[in-house]
Amino acid sequence: MKVPHPIQYQGSKRALASTILRYLPDKFSGLVEPFAGTAAISIAIAIRNRSKSYWINDYNKPLAELLELVINSPVELADFYKKLWNQQHDDSLEHYYQVREDFNRTRDPRLFLYLLSRCVKGSVRYNSEGLFNQSPDKRRHGTRPETMRENILGVSYLLKGKAKITSLDYKQVLLEVKEDDVVYMDPPYQGVCGDRDSRYYSGIVFNEFVAALQDLNARNVRYAVSYDGRTGNKTFGVHLPESLDLTLIELEAGRSTQATLLNRDDITIESLYLSPRLAEEVYALPHFHKRQKTEQLVLMEPKTGYATQIPKKIS
Repeated sequence: MKVPHPIQYQGSKRALASTILRYLPDKFSGLVEPFAGTAAISIAIAIRNRSKSYWINDYNKPLAELLELVINSPVELADFYKKLWNQQHDDSLEHYYQVREDFNRTRDPRLFLYLLSRCVKGSVRYNSEGLFNQSPDKRRHGTRPETMRENILGVSYLLKGKAKITSLDYKQVLLEVKEDDVVYMDPPYQGVCGDRDSRYYSGIVFNEFVAALQDLNARNVRYAVSYDGRTGNKTFGVHLPESLDLTLIELEAGRSTQATLLNRDDITIESLYLSPRLAEEVYALPHFHKRQKTEQLVLMEPKTGYATQIPKKIS
């Protein structure tokens, strides 16, 4: 059974999760994701039962609220999505734009799920006023309700009762991290978005981020950061400074969506930085990790669908 992922999101580390997990401890007390996005790493770790608890945080409040619903109210969310999805058949484009307008007015996270499943390339875009303005994919109607239900129930099965979901500034989250936690960070690329970009709800300031990492080092916290990268001859972002004493692992991520559309062979390489304590614990040295075509994280148990694992009545 494939790993459940109800939320489509460009930039998600879903495809790289199994490789990233090779550089994290086998077992630890708590995983903290200050820039969780779709919580792909939390899901990947939960499916392997490697952490006892999960702190899932994202500054994009509707996204964090959506993850809260996925984990703690899966049946109700799946029912709402099915009803909304079925309403699009008379005029699917007009329906999408109406849902988008309703979402920007109400910030209802249930509407956000439909928009993410239906928008172009699962790519989030905001205008200067912070309103979601991505267009619909005219070739498809989004994830089918039965598939969405299975994915939602799957994530809930893995994380319900184990996860705390918040929408805080990442610096506040890092201040509360404990020494026995493991932190995974996937902030917006400094080289792509700067401090603000339409592709992200909020950017980060480079110097402030470096200062936060210095504080984690001083507190001997284990952390990994996906930060900069390169495609062909183009580099995204300035490398994190050598003064942080990080170990750089380069991950081959394959051809980007843009390269595929342009019929180009440029390969994207993403950087994964390991903190001093983490690198020492997992015996990591600088390395270029070449992507295996067959790499995919799969779930062997349970053999039946997730729906059979969820009580019929959710309190």
